[in-house]
Amino acid sequence: MRLAVAVVIALGWPAGAHVMSTSSGDLRIEGSRAHYDLRIPLYEIAHVQRPEQALLDQVKFTGARLVSRECHPDPASESYVCSAEYIFPKPPEEVGVECRLANVTVPNHVHLLRAQLGGKREEAIFDAGFTSTTLRFHETGAAEAAVTQTVAGFLRALSGPVQVLFLAALVLAARSRHELILMGATWVAGQCASVAIVPLTAWQPAARFVEAAAALTIAYLAVEMLLLPASGSRWIVAAALGTIHGLYLLLFVQDTGYHAVFVLAGAAIAQALVLAALWYVVTKLGGIAKAWTRAGASALLVFGLTWFLLRLRG
Repeated sequence: MRLAVAVVIALGWPAGAHVMSTSSGDLRIEGSRAHYDLRIPLYEIAHVQRPEQALLDQVKFTGARLVSRECHPDPASESYVCSAEYIFPKPPEEVGVECRLANVTVPNHVHLLRAQLGGKREEAIFDAGFTSTTLRFHETGAAEAAVTQTVAGFLRALSGPVQVLFLAALVLAARSRHELILMGATWVAGQCASVAIVPLTAWQPAARFVEAAAALTIAYLAVEMLLLPASGSRWIVAAALGTIHGLYLLLFVQDTGYHAVFVLAGAAIAQALVLAALWYVVTKLGGIAKAWTRAGASALLVFGLTWFLLRLRG
C-alpha cells in the first residue's frame, strides 16, 4: 500500500492551473473516536463557497458520525485549517475513506491523508480519479519505508513541467559532457542545501512562491544561453538555481513527513537519469541540436516568464 501511495503522491501533481495543488490531512483514531485535521493553501479555496462546510463534506470515513467541526484561516502559514471529531459505532480495525476534494477545489487537486491507529500508521492519496480506499493499518519496516520514500522522491522530482523543463534547460546550457556533469552535480547540491538549511530558519516558503521562483529559474537560464553564450562558471548558476528547486522537495518532505535523505536520493537518481537521456538525444542529433539551441532557449524563456506571471496573479 505504501509503495503505491508513494507513486500516486509523486505523480499527482500534473500540469494544470497549479503545479502543486495539494492538501494534507491527519486522522488519529483512539478507540471509537477519531480526530481529523485538514490543511489546504488559502489560494486553493479562493473560489470555494462556504469552505467551512464544503471541504469537510467531501471527506467521509465509513461508519463514522461527524459530531463537531471547526474551520478557520491561518494567515501565518497561508493555509485554511479544519478540525473535526468523529465517532465510530465501535473501535475500528480498518477504515474506509472517501475523498472528493477535487470536486470543490481544482481538477488536479491531490489530498495526502496520514492516519494513526494504536501506534500503527497508514497513508493514502486521493485525486479526481482515485476517490476511495480502505486503510488497513500495519507495522512498516525500516527497509520498506526507505524504498517507499526513495521511490516517492524519484517520482516527485519529475512530477511537474517546471522540473522537467529545467532539466532540459540544463542540457541545452551545457557545452560539454563534463560541464553537464558539473552543472548537474552542483544543482543537486543546491537542492540538498535548501532542504537542509531552510528548516533551520524562520522562513516557511509558500507553494505559490516556490512555483513562481522555479519558473523564473528557467527564464534566467534561457537568458544566459541567449545573451551570454560564452559565459563561464555556469555550474555556479546551476547551484544557485538548485536551491530554488530544492524548495519543491522541501515542501514535499514537510507534507509527507518522509525522511529528507531518502527523498533527496530518489530525486537525484531521477534527475541524473533524465539528464543522461536528454544528453544522449542531443549528442545523437549533433548539428541539428546545436542549430535549434537558440530556438529552444527562446521557447524556455517564454514558458518561464509566462508561468511566472501566472503564479504572480495567483
